[in-house]
Order: sequence, then C-alpha cells, then structure tokens
Amino acid sequence: MSKILISQLTHPQRVRLLYKTILRLHRGMPAELRALGDNYVRDEFRRHLKCNPMEAQLFMTEWANYASTITQQLGLRGKPKGELGMQLDASAVEMLKEDQVVQLYELMLAAKGLDGDTITADDVRGK
Repeated sequence: MSKILISQLTHPQRVRLLYKTILRLHRGMPAELRALGDNYVRDEFRRHLKCNPMEAQLFMTEWANYASTITQQLGLRGKPKGELGMQLDASAVEMLKEDQVVQLYELMLAAKGLDGDTITADDVRGK
C-alpha cells in the first residue's frame, strides 16, 4: 500500500480526513461529551461547506489545532489524562463575530447541562 501525503489530497479529501479524525478522537471522551462534540463538529462542518477560501483555511487550521489538543489530552490509549478542553483567551473571544459568541455561549450551556432561553449577542457581552 502506498503512502499518500496530505499535500497530495484534494481539499475535500483533507476536510473529510480531518472530520473523520475528530469523530474518531471523540470516541475516547465520556459519552455525554462525545455526543455533544459529535453534534457540534457535524454542524460546524456542514455550516462551512460553502465558505470562501480564506475562511476555509482558517477553519481547517483551527480544527486541526483542536484535533491536536484532543490527541494530547487523550493520549495513546484514548483515555483522558486529566481535564479535557482548555480556557479561551479573552482576546480570542473579542475577535469572534456576534453569532459566534452566541454559539459559544450556547455550547457552554449545553456542556454544563443547562437549558437556557434564547440568547442574544448583547446578553453575552453584557450590554
């Protein structure tokens, strides 16, 4: 079997490989986090099907970083070596679009098991 370099793959093939890798990594997470993570990844990849090339590059970079972080946190055996995830920089949150801030907040509520009302960007930013 010949080894295929990532650079030889087409963009859709690289996206599919990253997507499947992330879903495979989620198998090492607790069931509740896995379900939440799988749904979120599925939704994000669908949402970015028709994005422009610059957004696609940023999207792929950020999700590759996520996959790398999860790989380090799960270890070789796929079992968590402590806490999963990491804190977000306040500066990173400030760079997000309003709809992304709302989405991040709703994800936080889902991860904590809280059912919230409809949230707006103004609610999140305290305006």
